[in-house]
Amino acid sequence: MQDESPKRFDRIVAILIQLQSKRIVKAQELAERFEVSLRTIYRDIRSLEASGVPIYSEAGVGYSLVEGYRLPPVMFTREEASSFIAAEKLMETFIDKELGKHYASAMFKIKSVLKNTDKDWLTSIESKVIMQPPSVNLFNEKVPEAMSILFKSIADKNQVKLNYQAFDAEEASERSIEPVGIFHDNNNWYIFGFCHLRNDYRQFRADRIQGIEIKNIAFTKEHQPLEFYLNKEKECPTTKVVLLVDKKIGKYLDFEKKYHGFVSQRKIGQQLEMTFLSRDIENGFPRWVLMFADYATIIEPQHLKDRMLEMLEIYKTNLLQYNSENN
Repeated sequence: MQDESPKRFDRIVAILIQLQSKRIVKAQELAERFEVSLRTIYRDIRSLEASGVPIYSEAGVGYSLVEGYRLPPVMFTREEASSFIAAEKLMETFIDKELGKHYASAMFKIKSVLKNTDKDWLTSIESKVIMQPPSVNLFNEKVPEAMSILFKSIADKNQVKLNYQAFDAEEASERSIEPVGIFHDNNNWYIFGFCHLRNDYRQFRADRIQGIEIKNIAFTKEHQPLEFYLNKEKECPTTKVVLLVDKKIGKYLDFEKKYHGFVSQRKIGQQLEMTFLSRDIENGFPRWVLMFADYATIIEPQHLKDRMLEMLEIYKTNLLQYNSENN
């Protein structure tokens, strides 16, 4: 029990801090974070109440601190403070300018409560951490406040108007959307929401937003959490694809293969048999395979083989036509 007491004290303090971070905190959320039973969380909450912390609880809802109760500023450990450096570098690189300014302001406030020795320690490593910028712009420079507006829209449940340049459109179009959430995937930020123009849910890539404006019009629908829609997309029909790939090229496919439905692979001599569940064997998957086609053999399905031969024939025809017109 002697070893358990310090751990319990740290956990109770951490619970109090978490109660200050949100309006309502569920017991299950606390149990999952600290990897303890619900019974342990109930006991810890009673200990906080016994020490004079005014906690309001409602069955089936969660716990919250009584309005107006605040603790003095939190002191961070050196290890916690060092994690801010990584977060700061990531934020500088992967968010838009407006939200970056807000985060920089928050960082000054966080650093202001550190001990002087920890401030010096932080400064000594700050310049030693560099985050290389992505090869493409994640946001349109014309809309430096895109993320801030989207966050506000989601929180207030107000629609936003986008001037959006779709991938296959020659000109940008105006869209009124109800943002459900924002996610980062394959080096791009995406906004998922209900589009009134299409009368359906769509996703929009952040760098294609030419203009954005929040509207004083409330959401017309109650939307499911973002995870619901993303998981639903994963349930789309797939086609099993099996490739035989030269082992020496296999390692270069590690980064991209997961975006094409990679399932598993096994070694067969000097080759890798790679299995995929692809959602797009008409365009996306065959175009990807063409990048390393001289090192790969399609085992199945036959339709993918036919589609790639068709694409190569089109390329051959275009090339012959170009040569005849320019010679």
